[in-house]
Amino acid sequence: MDEGGSRRSRLLGGGEGARSTAVTIASTVIFFGVIGYLIVHSAGWPAFKQSFFNAEEFRFSFPLILRKFIRNIYIFLIAEVLVLSLALLLAVLRSVPGPVFAPLRFLSAAYTDVFRAVPTILVIFLLGYGMPALELQGIPESDLFWAIMALTLVYSAYVAEVYRAGIQSVHASQTAAARSLGLSRWQSMRHVVLPQAVRRVIPPLLNDFIGLQKDSALVALLGVTEAFRESQIITSSHGNFTPYVALALVYLVFTLPQTRFVDWLIARDRRRRQGGTDL
Repeated sequence: MDEGGSRRSRLLGGGEGARSTAVTIASTVIFFGVIGYLIVHSAGWPAFKQSFFNAEEFRFSFPLILRKFIRNIYIFLIAEVLVLSLALLLAVLRSVPGPVFAPLRFLSAAYTDVFRAVPTILVIFLLGYGMPALELQGIPESDLFWAIMALTLVYSAYVAEVYRAGIQSVHASQTAAARSLGLSRWQSMRHVVLPQAVRRVIPPLLNDFIGLQKDSALVALLGVTEAFRESQIITSSHGNFTPYVALALVYLVFTLPQTRFVDWLIARDRRRRQGGTDL
């Protein structure tokens, strides 16, 4: 074999790479095959299959659950817009230097600490049942409104920290250069720091929004009829758990492409930082 062919064989992995791929596939198939065999041949499998994988129940419940899932998407989209705006404001306030802005930094830090410490489900209960109970003039009593507000408050705390990490990752020389060109502190933040910071934190932001999308199911605790609540209603009336499996399938189909997209963004960013050409 000539030197060029040998080098090409080393770069592509040659037969060693093919054998490694074959072993990986075979071991994966064998592992999951054994797990599947043990489950299917277990003593409780017939009753389990009837309760969780009933084909007739699936055909009945899946369209109903999918129709209610539109409300989950509605909740997620509204909350996402609110989270992006509020979190960016919190991150900017916490990043503003100078002793005169210390109260703003303190309030922003207190907000993120409190809402990251309190469980989301508890915030939903406190707002959903507590705020209407105050009977204040002009306060909405809609369960859906307070569910969205609870998700917004909690996720804004997490996303604010993601934004802040992006802001801190921008080198101070960028701000110094902007100030030397005559830009004010706020103009430097708006036109120089924030565009770079937001671009750097897009993958973790998308991860947070995948979590927000899944946590939209928690609004069912306030009686909002969305996909999870619909599956509960069908399960209670039919005495079968297949609707939960149908709902899990809906979330998988909706979430997995987003997860793979985030992985692709992270890999692209890694290649770019290592000097790759994939922009």
